[in-house]
Amino acid sequence: LVSLLQHNLYHIAQGDEDLQVMKAGAMLRKVKSRSWKKQRHFRLQEDGQTIWYKSRWAGTGHSTFSVADVDVVREGHQSEILLSIADEFPADLCFTLVFRGRRSNLDLVAESPSEAQVWIRGVRKLIQNTKSMNDKERLDQWIWDWFQKADKNKDGRMNFKEVRTLLKMMNVDMNEEYTLRLFTMADNSESGCLENEEFVQFYKMLTKREDVWRVFQDYSRDGQILTLAELEDFLKQEQQEGERSLEHAQELIDRYEPSENGKDHCKHGAMSIDGFQMYLVSPEGAILDPQLLALHQDMSQPLSHYFICSSHNTYLMDDQLRGQSSQEAYIQALKRGCRCVEVDCWDGPNGEPVVYHGHTFTSKILFRDVITTLAEYAFKVSEFPVILSLENHCSMEQQRVMAQLLDTILGDTLLRAPLDRLVPQELPSPQDLKGKVLLKAKKIGGVEESETLTDEVTDEVSDEDEADPKSLSAEALRLNDKVRASNKHCALTCQLIMICDGLINSHQAGDICSLTCNVLSLQKSKFSRELSDLVVYCKSVHFHSFEYSRLHSKCYEMSSFSESKARKLAKDTGAEFVHHNSRQLSRVYPSGMRTDSSNYNPQELWNVGCQIVALNFQTAGPEMDLNDGLFSQNGCCGYVLKPDFMRNDDSFDPERPQDRNGYTSLRLSIQVISGQQLPKVNHKEGSIVDPLVRVEIYGVFQDQAKQETSYIDNNGFNPLWNETLNFIVHVPELALVRFVVEDYDKSSRNDFMGQFTVPFTCIQPGKIDLIILHLRVKSGQLGKSQ
Repeated sequence: LVSLLQHNLYHIAQGDEDLQVMKAGAMLRKVKSRSWKKQRHFRLQEDGQTIWYKSRWAGTGHSTFSVADVDVVREGHQSEILLSIADEFPADLCFTLVFRGRRSNLDLVAESPSEAQVWIRGVRKLIQNTKSMNDKERLDQWIWDWFQKADKNKDGRMNFKEVRTLLKMMNVDMNEEYTLRLFTMADNSESGCLENEEFVQFYKMLTKREDVWRVFQDYSRDGQILTLAELEDFLKQEQQEGERSLEHAQELIDRYEPSENGKDHCKHGAMSIDGFQMYLVSPEGAILDPQLLALHQDMSQPLSHYFICSSHNTYLMDDQLRGQSSQEAYIQALKRGCRCVEVDCWDGPNGEPVVYHGHTFTSKILFRDVITTLAEYAFKVSEFPVILSLENHCSMEQQRVMAQLLDTILGDTLLRAPLDRLVPQELPSPQDLKGKVLLKAKKIGGVEESETLTDEVTDEVSDEDEADPKSLSAEALRLNDKVRASNKHCALTCQLIMICDGLINSHQAGDICSLTCNVLSLQKSKFSRELSDLVVYCKSVHFHSFEYSRLHSKCYEMSSFSESKARKLAKDTGAEFVHHNSRQLSRVYPSGMRTDSSNYNPQELWNVGCQIVALNFQTAGPEMDLNDGLFSQNGCCGYVLKPDFMRNDDSFDPERPQDRNGYTSLRLSIQVISGQQLPKVNHKEGSIVDPLVRVEIYGVFQDQAKQETSYIDNNGFNPLWNETLNFIVHVPELALVRFVVEDYDKSSRNDFMGQFTVPFTCIQPGKIDLIILHLRVKSGQLGKSQ
C-alpha cells in the first residue's frame, strides 16, 4: 500500500493530450429530448477518474460521475434522442455515454468534430485503463477517491477534523478517543496532519481484519507469513482442493503477494497477511466456482433441454401504461444475455408497423428500428440463438411489411427453413443454431406441409391470452361489454367508463384497463403467408392438455401460459409439466394486471422445466436477481442446461422430490463472519448503517427458506457477525442461494443495500464457513461474495 496515492489515473492523464484537454474542460450540450438541449461545462477532475459538470447558472451546484460506471462510448447518432435531432446536429458532433446498471444514458453534442473526438477517445482510454486495473489497484483508487473527498482544502494533507469527516463518509462510527490514538500513531512527523504515507498507515490500522488474521494464524507457524507448504495445507484443509493444491499455492503467491521479498522467500516464495487478504477477496476466493462461470455445458442438446434467458415487453423502459418504448431497452436486455425478446406490433402511420403496448399511453417506436437494433446487438454477448417472440396485431398489409423488414434487415441470420431441409423429430441444439434468429409466431400449417397451403388464415394473432373472459370477474365482464359496445378501443375510454361507474378510483384504473384491453385484442384476425413462412422451430399453438400435446403436438410447436395458468398447472400436474417441457418449449409471461411491470417468481416455473420464463427486465427486484443469478453461469450465454432428471424419461415431481431416483439431500452451512466497505443508503449527515445479512434459498417448495443474522449497530465499514446459518436442500440442482444485505430499521421497513445470487451447484466445494463474507456493494449489486 506504500505506493497507494502514487498509483492513480491522475498520472496517466498527465502524459495524454486528449486527457489534458478534458481536464481543461469544454462546453457540451446535454440532450434529453428534441426540445431539451442545454449547455453544460464538463471537465475531467484531477483524479483522472471523475467527470464533473454544471450549468453556468447553477451557482455552486454541480454533478459528477465516475468513468468506472461508464460501459461504452457510442459515436454519432446511436441513440433515439440523438437521432431525433439529426437534422440539427450532424453525427460527427454527437456521442453517447452508456452507463452500467440502470442509470440513463448521457447524450452529448460537442461544438466541433475535433472536440467530440477528444472526448470520445479520452473517455474510451479511461474506460480501458479502469478495466486493466488489478484488484490492488482498484482498492488503491478507491482509497484515493475517499482521500480526495475528505481533503476539503486540497492541500494533500488531512487534519484530525478531516479524518473524522472521512470516517463518517465511509460509514464508520468510531470512538473519538480511539480514532485519535490511531491518528497519533500514524502521524510520524508529529505535524498534526497525515500526509501520503501516513494516511496509508492510518488506513492499514483502520482496516486490520482480525477475522482474516485468525485464519492466517491457524496455518502460519511464525505468525508472519504462510510458506508455500503452509498455504498448500490451507488449500487442502479449508478449500478442499485436491492434487493440484501445491501448484495452485505457487500461482497464488505469484499473483497476489505484493512484496518481492515474499515472492522470493526460500526460492519458492511465501504469502504475507496482505497477500492472503487480497487472495480471499479476489475472484479466486469467491463463492462462485470460476470454472462454472465460463462456458462449460454441453450445448448440443435440443433447445427444450435448456432454461433460456427471456424478456417480456422488451421494448419498455418503465411501466406498461405510460412507460417509454425504446430501442435502448432491447440493447440493455441483449447485453444482459437475454436470448428471447418480445415485440408487440401494431399498424402504424405511412404503412410502417410500430411497437408499443397496445391500447395504452406507452410511446411508440418503429418495428424497422427494433429489428435494426436486434441485427446489430443480438450476438455481441452470446453467439447462441435469439428467439424473437412476435405479438402480432397488424393488418395483412403491414404484416407483409414486417416480413420484408425481417428478411432484408436480418439477412442470413434469420432462420427461414429447417436445418438440412429435414422435418424435425426433435428440436435442434443451441450449438446447431449459433448466430441465428428464430421467429416465434403463428404459422399456417406445419414445417412438413406442402407449399400449396392457403395464403392467409383467420385466428387469434396474439399469443398472450391471459384475459380469457371465463376468468374475469363480473365487474370486469360488465366493463368489457360496455367498452365493446362503445367501439372505442383505447385506454382512456376504459378508464373513464370505470371511474364514472364508481367501480374504481383513478389510481386503480390502469389495472382493469389492461385487463379489458387484453380481451379486446383477442379478436379473430388474419395473418399472412409471408410472415408465416419465417416461422420454423417456434410455432405458437394453443395449449389444450398435456395428454393432447403428448399425442398430437410436434416438437416445434410451443405454447404460451400466463403466470396464473402456469402456476396452476405446476401445482396440480407438476410431473406432467416437467415431461411436456422435456420435448417442447413453453413460454410463461406476467399477468396483464401487472401494469407497473412488476414480476412474478420465476423459480416456480423453472421447477417444472419451463424454458422461456419471461420477465420485465426494466424492473429491479428479487425476481430479476434470481434470473441474473441463474444465468450468471455458463459464460452468461443465456442458456443453462436443465438437470438430467428434467431431460430424460424419469418422473420428477417438484412437489415430491424425494421420490426421484438417486435422491439425496444436502446440508448447507454458512458462517457469516464479517463485511467491509458497505455503502450508505441514507445520506443524511451523521447517518450510519446498521447492517444485517439474510440468506435465502429458492428452489422446490421444500427448499424455500430464509435466515438472517442480527444487525450491527452503526458500522458499515467493517461489521462483524460470526453467526452460522444452516439449511437442508433437497434438490440442489434447482436451488439458488441469495445473499441480501439490509440496513436495519426498528420503526420501518429495512433499507435494501445489496444482494448477490448464486446457483447452488456453482458454489465452490469446501468449508465455506471459513471464508470471509466480503460485501462490497455497488449499483445495488454485490460485486464479490465470499
